[in-house]
Amino acid sequence: MDLKQQRISSSPRRPAEDEIELPIDGVLDLHTFRPKDVKELLQDYFSACREKGLFEIRVIHGKGTGALRKTVHSLLEKMPEVVSFRTAAEDAGGWGATLVQLKHEGQ
Repeated sequence: MDLKQQRISSSPRRPAEDEIELPIDGVLDLHTFRPKDVKELLQDYFSACREKGLFEIRVIHGKGTGALRKTVHSLLEKMPEVVSFRTAAEDAGGWGATLVQLKHEGQ
């Protein structure tokens, strides 16, 4: 499947020229984003993935202190489009990444 890149804004208040072009390929690396932008970014990225038929997503938040992982997990718990999530296996990032299962459109 040929996935085209889409523009995902990390904040609705940021001007269009600040938008970052992300590949919609089921892998979202949060390292380049501000923590305050993560909630909207996850929502936008998940929506774009679902439109592309991608329902298994890997969110890379890094290991660090674990603060961003905790934030991501807290957000995922509240998102109705998320079926489940878990820490990735070691070969997929270990506790530095989270695997997310999204609902299909009919679920």
